Amino acid sequence: MHLSSARQYFYQEIQQSDEHIDLAKAALYIAQEEYPHLDPQEYLNALDTMAAELRERLPPEHYPLKIIQAINQYIYVDLGFRGNKNNYYDPCNSFLNDVIDRRRGIPISLALVYMEIAQRIDFPMQGIGMPGHFLIRPQVPDMEIFVDAFENGEVMFYEDCQEKLTKIYQRSVTLQPEFLAPVTKKQFLARMLTNLKYIYLNQQELEKALAVVERILLLFPGVVGEIRDRGLLSYQIGRFSQAIRDLEAYLAQSPQALDADVIRGLLTQMGR
Repeated sequence: MHLSSARQYFYQEIQQSDEHIDLAKAALYIAQEEYPHLDPQEYLNALDTMAAELRERLPPEHYPLKIIQAINQYIYVDLGFRGNKNNYYDPCNSFLNDVIDRRRGIPISLALVYMEIAQRIDFPMQGIGMPGHFLIRPQVPDMEIFVDAFENGEVMFYEDCQEKLTKIYQRSVTLQPEFLAPVTKKQFLARMLTNLKYIYLNQQELEKALAVVERILLLFPGVVGEIRDRGLLSYQIGRFSQAIRDLEAYLAQSPQALDADVIRGLLTQMGR
């Protein structure tokens, strides 16, 4: 399979052990498929510059809440980053270069900017993949606080997360401990890509959706639902040999799936 240079760089980055993956680089390689002339180093340098400017604004007392307050002041007031509530499903919200240039993003892409700047000032944070939303939390022992990068760095406690979950689903949902578990870097990237996948599907950008699914499968090759989706998208754009391979593999692993009869029907249409 021929891979674009951006795809190759992405693949090489995610082959490392999880702790050594550079999230910003990997995210920029995702964007580079949309913008082939993008120079990732330009945006890594921009993050370095932001962190250097922020470091000069840090309070003398390095208490976690004081540092968060300083980060929030710098990112949201001085630089003007915001959650893009008016155009939430714009794919640009998922490309790190666009988020940096436009100062607009969705929860996970703003979380990435926040985490990358925080890491550069030696205040490491980790992603929290809460259902329906994305949060971050400082890696400070015995400190259960969360930050909502989409809401101007709002500091949240456990009860606030429960309230947020109920608001998102518009019904009472019990907050389970696993809802606030940190995500790995590969899981972070997969969630970014999944957001992009559904945006492209809703826009009927099938070639782009397929390219996203292919990258999710580079991260997690055995995810049967993504194998099915690669097959379905390949079918829709006329790549029948790939569609047959994937849909047959899906049925072999999930013969009792709810959509198994539909998949068999598609395979029959393709002469299988």
